[in-house]
Amino acid sequence: MDELEDAITGYWSTAISDIAPGVIRMHGYPIEQLIGEVTFSEMIWVMLRGERPTPGEATLLEAALVAAVDHGTQAPSIAAARMAVSCGLPINSAMATGANLLGDIHGGAGQQCMEIFDQVLALTSGSDPSLTTAVRTVISGLRDQGRLLPGFGHRFHPRDPRRDPLIALTSGAAERGEVAGRYLAVALEVERQLGADRDRTVPMNIDGATATIYAELGFAPEQCRGLFVLSRSVGILAHSWEERQGGRRIKGPLPPPLLGRYTGPQQRNVESQGPDRQQ
Repeated sequence: MDELEDAITGYWSTAISDIAPGVIRMHGYPIEQLIGEVTFSEMIWVMLRGERPTPGEATLLEAALVAAVDHGTQAPSIAAARMAVSCGLPINSAMATGANLLGDIHGGAGQQCMEIFDQVLALTSGSDPSLTTAVRTVISGLRDQGRLLPGFGHRFHPRDPRRDPLIALTSGAAERGEVAGRYLAVALEVERQLGADRDRTVPMNIDGATATIYAELGFAPEQCRGLFVLSRSVGILAHSWEERQGGRRIKGPLPPPLLGRYTGPQQRNVESQGPDRQQ
């Protein structure tokens, strides 16, 4: 291979997929051997990590992906996809519409929560290794900045029903030595301190619980957001298809005849400035 050809083929070099006529390999695994042998969630692990997960790792990843698939039509990502379908967009465009709404505020809390967990663990390696102190310091810093702690509390659920089974699975995996349990300890301590000075607890929501799992499994914070998008795309697909079957056209955010409340000036007349108004 000459220098020019090497430069061209190296332009899109990848260690993920090895493709040639009659050959499809992912991180060296032939696709014909993966089919029927690994689940879809295990295949996600293979693609992101390059190796097959252990059974314990696969169970946790599967649980986190299942838990976040949908949260009903009040979720902006779902509602937007359904509106897109009613406007005649094909299913792939409707799914992209919904997925593109998963940004920092709606869909990004898991990534942000993992980053905060990392801040806590970074403090525990300093002069004061106390987890309690590290969590208190981070929470205090967020409050001083006027920031909410992502991944805890829920605007709809007093206690997110997805929290307990996900944390129970993570605790079991930590007890069996399948994960280290360091991030789980951080998450539980944050949860304890958030509820310490309140009348009621502030439990983890889906973002906090899945952030705990993804962190324990060794994924990077930004990958956490991508995994959430993969999971929620299942719900977006289901809702898009259901809306397609309904057949109603051009559904806006409010059902007719309701309109958004107008808060501007009352009707006023345009006063003529005469023939020289543009001078």
